[in-house]
Amino acid sequence: MVKLYENGVYLINGTEIVEEQHKEKLLSAGVTAAKEEARKGTITYSILKEHNTSDNMEKLKIKFDSMTSHDITFVGIIQTAKASGMEKFPIPYVLTNCHNSLCAVGGTINEDDHVFGLSAAKKYGGIYVPPHMAVIHQYMRETMAGCGKMILGSDSHTRYGALGTMAIGEGGGELVKQLLQNTYDINYPEVIGVYLTGKPGPGVGPHDIALSIIGEVYKNGYVKNKVMEFVGPGVSSMTTDYRNGIDVMTTETTCLSSIWRTDEDTKEFLAVHGRVDEYKELNPEDTAYYDGLVYVDLSTVKPMIALPFHPSNTYEIDELNANLHDILREVEKEAAIMNEGSGVRYELLSKIRDNKLHVQQGIIAGCAGGNYTNVMEAAHILKNASCGNGEFNLSVYPSSQPVFLDLVQKGAIAELMAAGAAIKTAFCGPCFGAGDTPANNGFSIRHTTRNFPNREGSKPGAGQISAVALMDARSIAATAVNGGVLTSATEYADDYQAPEYHYDESPYRSRIYQGFGKEEAEAELVYGPNIKDWPEMSPLSDHILLKVCSKIMDEVTTTDELIPSGETSSYRSNPLGLAEFTLSRRDPEYVNRTKLVAELEKARVAGENPVEADAELEGIYEKISTIRKDVKREDIEIGSMIYCVKPGDGSAREQAASCQRVLGGLANIAEEYATKRYRSNVMNWGMIPFQMKEEPEFEVGDYIYVPDMLEVMSGDMKNVKAYVLGDQIKEISLYIADMTENEKNIVKAGSLINYNRN
Repeated sequence: MVKLYENGVYLINGTEIVEEQHKEKLLSAGVTAAKEEARKGTITYSILKEHNTSDNMEKLKIKFDSMTSHDITFVGIIQTAKASGMEKFPIPYVLTNCHNSLCAVGGTINEDDHVFGLSAAKKYGGIYVPPHMAVIHQYMRETMAGCGKMILGSDSHTRYGALGTMAIGEGGGELVKQLLQNTYDINYPEVIGVYLTGKPGPGVGPHDIALSIIGEVYKNGYVKNKVMEFVGPGVSSMTTDYRNGIDVMTTETTCLSSIWRTDEDTKEFLAVHGRVDEYKELNPEDTAYYDGLVYVDLSTVKPMIALPFHPSNTYEIDELNANLHDILREVEKEAAIMNEGSGVRYELLSKIRDNKLHVQQGIIAGCAGGNYTNVMEAAHILKNASCGNGEFNLSVYPSSQPVFLDLVQKGAIAELMAAGAAIKTAFCGPCFGAGDTPANNGFSIRHTTRNFPNREGSKPGAGQISAVALMDARSIAATAVNGGVLTSATEYADDYQAPEYHYDESPYRSRIYQGFGKEEAEAELVYGPNIKDWPEMSPLSDHILLKVCSKIMDEVTTTDELIPSGETSSYRSNPLGLAEFTLSRRDPEYVNRTKLVAELEKARVAGENPVEADAELEGIYEKISTIRKDVKREDIEIGSMIYCVKPGDGSAREQAASCQRVLGGLANIAEEYATKRYRSNVMNWGMIPFQMKEEPEFEVGDYIYVPDMLEVMSGDMKNVKAYVLGDQIKEISLYIADMTENEKNIVKAGSLINYNRN
C-alpha cells in the first residue's frame, strides 16, 4: 500500500504521524513547536544548512563536497570551465567512462574523449575511472558518498541518499559554476517524508518498491522539485545495498534530491568499503514537519512492471498477467499516437501466446540493476535452471569491477553463465540506448532506470522500433527460468539471503587515476578531431523576434526527444555535430527550420539586411513598426523557438538545451517545465524560459515579437507582452518564473560561457 497525505504532517519521535490539521493530536503528542521551527527538524534542513554559504535559508547558495560526470558530459563541462578561466578542480571531481565505454560508434571518437578525460584529470587534478571499471553511481557509492555530504553530478540519476548523502543531478552548467567556485542557487525546497513500515516480502526487490512509489507520485507531481526524505522503521528492514536500488530511482519521480535516515547497516556498508569514518547517524529531530508524506507499507508491495513508455506506467505483474489483452492494447494505442505519421507500428498483443506474454530479452544492469544483492538473488533463482535456446536472451552487467570480483568468488557468475546468461562489464548502455538493442518489434524487460521511447536503441525514423518494460532482477530471473514467459519472482521465491559482500578495491587501486590535489598545470589536454569548442553566442538584445520552429503538444516531452540518446552520444563533444540530431525522433524538420532562422540572425549581426535572405521578413518588420515605431530593424535579435507543453522530463543532459542554442535557439515557451534541471540548462545556455497559461494560438512558421526584453528581465517578469505576427497581429501574455540575479545575467550575456568571460 502506498498512501499520499493531502496536507503537511508532523513526524513525532520518528514514528508517530500527525496531520497538520489535527491540532488536538499535536497537543496531546506534546508538540509545541511552530511549523516553521519544526521544518528545521528534518534531515534535509541540517544538511542544506551545513552547505549553504548565504545567510538566508530561504535563498540557498550551495557548495558541494564533490562532483561526478561520465564520458558523454565531462568533455563539454571541462571545455566550458576552461573557456571561463578555470585553472584546477577545487573539489574532488570524478570522471567515469561508463556510457561510451564500448567505443563502438564513430570511429576513434569515444576513446578520444576518454584520453581527453585522463589528460584533464592530470592537468586539473581529477579522479579518472577508465572504461569497464564501474558505472558512475556505483563508484560514487563505493568511494565518495558519506553521511551528511552533498554531491553534484551531470547525470540525472546522481542519488546517494541511502548513504546519507544529498545528491543532485544537474546539467553541465551547474557543475561549471562549482568548478569556478561559484554556488548552486535555489530556493529552499519543500521536503516530502517517505515513511516506510513493514518489510519487503520474498521475491520483492528494490525496483518493485521504487516503481510502486513512482506510479503514485509522478503523474500528480507530488514530489516535483522537492526533496524525498526516507524515514520510519521500514528503512532498517532492508540492507543498504537494497536501499541504494530504491534510492537511485527517485529521479523518476522528478524530485530534486533524496535523503534517508541512517543506521548500523549504513555504518556497516561504509565500513566494508573502508570508510567507516564517513558514517554518522542521521535522523529527523523529535519533531519534524514535512510538506507532504508518502506512506509505504513494504510488506504489501508485490513484484511490479513499468510498461512502455515511462517508469510511472506501473502494474503489479500478476495484475498484468490477469488482464493482458486490455492493458497491452492501451500501450499499443499510446505507441500509435507517438509514432503517428511515421508508418511504424509497434505490437504487443502478438506476443501473447496461450494467454501468456512472451518476452524477447532480459537485462540486469547499471546503477539500479547491477548491484551485488540483485545479481546474487538473480543467480540464486537461475541456479540449475536454463534461459532456454529460444528467442529469449539474458544479459547481466555487474555495476563495478569490485562487485564483479566478489560475484565471481561467490560462484554467482558461474551459476548465471551455466544458465545461459551473457555476463558483461560495467556499462550504462542498456539504460540509454547504446547496447543490447532488441530485434524490430522486440520487447525487453530490464532492471535499469528508464524505459522512455528509443532508450532501447530503436530508430522509428528508420522503421525500426522496440520497447522496454522495467522489472526487478528477481522477476527477470524468474522470467528467464520460465523460458521468457513473463513471470513474477514470487513463483520462485524462498527465504534466500545473499551472503555478506566482500569489497576488494584492488581493481581500483590498479587502474584508477587519483589526481585530486596533484594538478599539473603544465600538462597538455589531449584533443581528438571530434572535440570542438563552443561556437560564439550573442548577448541578448533589447528586442527579440522568435520564429516558431517546432510545436509539440504531447503531454510531456522528454530530453530523449529533444536530443536523442544512444549512438548520438558519440557526438557530445562536438556541439554542432550533435546539434544535427536535435528533435530528430520527434520533429525531423526542426533542424533545417532553425538553421534558416540562424542565417537571418547572422546577416543581422554582420550588418546585412535579413530580408534579402527571407522576403517574408519585410512584412514582419512592417507589422512590428505598427506596434513600436521607435525600434530599428537592426536592433531586433532573431532566433528560433520551440513550444512544448511540458518539456525536459528525464536526463540532466545539458545538450537538450545547448543543441537548440548553437542552432540559433533563443527561447522556449512552455506551459510548465518538467524538471528544474532542464529549465536551468535553458538559462545556462542563454535562452529565455518563457511560460504561458493559455493555449498556444500560433503555429510552426509564425513569428512572435517580444519588445523590451532587457527591461522585462529587470522587472517581475509576471506579464510579458508578446505579439504573434500572423495575418492579424495578436497580443499574447507570457511570463517567466523566478530567476536569480545570476541566472538573469547569464541569459542577458547570451550563455554561461559569455557571462564568465565577461
